[in-house]
Amino acid sequence: MVSYIIRRTLMAIPLLLGITILSFAIIKAAPGGPVSMLMDPSMKPSDREKFEEKYGLNEPVHIQYFKWLGNMVKGDFGNSLIKRGVPVSELIMNRLPNTLLLMLVSTILAALVAIPFGIYSAMRPYTKLDYTVTVGSFLGVATPNFWFGLMLIMVLSVNLGWFPTGGVSTLNAPFSIWDRIHHLILPAFVLATADTAALTRYTRSSMLDVLKQDYIRTAMSKGFKEKKVVLKHGLRNGMIPIITLFGLMLPSFIGGAAITEKIFAWPGIGSLFIDSAFQRDYPVIMALTVVSAILVVIGNLLADILYAIFDPRIEY
Repeated sequence: MVSYIIRRTLMAIPLLLGITILSFAIIKAAPGGPVSMLMDPSMKPSDREKFEEKYGLNEPVHIQYFKWLGNMVKGDFGNSLIKRGVPVSELIMNRLPNTLLLMLVSTILAALVAIPFGIYSAMRPYTKLDYTVTVGSFLGVATPNFWFGLMLIMVLSVNLGWFPTGGVSTLNAPFSIWDRIHHLILPAFVLATADTAALTRYTRSSMLDVLKQDYIRTAMSKGFKEKKVVLKHGLRNGMIPIITLFGLMLPSFIGGAAITEKIFAWPGIGSLFIDSAFQRDYPVIMALTVVSAILVVIGNLLADILYAIFDPRIEY
């Protein structure tokens, strides 16, 4: 297992390198830039040249890339071009706890609801409950997060006043756990809805295949209780597709929560990525791209390790 992890980690290095090259090229090819965002078009060309020289934007693209790559390897992502003098790593670390909290709560909610419903739906296929769960899952997958979030704000926040419209806490109020939870409920519920729908469908489909296997029928014929057979023998073998889905959910810490964070004014790294993209803040965009790519590699590696834990037949 250790050699497999080391081998997979080494294989990820050229993958991450290729992602940085492609991302850097796409960002540089995009129209506009930080200079056009920060400076008045009527300003003198000499002032524009001084700004570009200060931040190294007047150098050839490949020189800019290798300088950025060398600093990134040392853990230095540079400073933000928009928020001058502020290190990119500081911007990310200030917002990362908010995104981790939001994604952790939404993922736990999704798992607690989706896995039991998916299992029971597979145990009682083509019943009224199964059809209800199926319809609810399709509605959850088909409903856009931004629309659902706006509807919740309109109904529960604006009309009824039950929840705040956004933010992580009440302005100018002392720290309170309940206040944080109160602000967390709506965005976590919106994110959990889509994840719950997908997890329910995957769990039901996987468990249906497992429950048709001969060893399940043999265990049932020996007189074991259905619940024990399903949970002890069936669920463990049916977890493989679910683990794959959880591994793919890890990179969504940045991309998946971006729209939801923006709607609820949640100061996370997803909303930071959107703001940086509109402002052409290259260092922040590249740092978040690298972080997202690393999360993809980590998610796939964790999924492969969990495969071996849940299914001893898988060897490395």
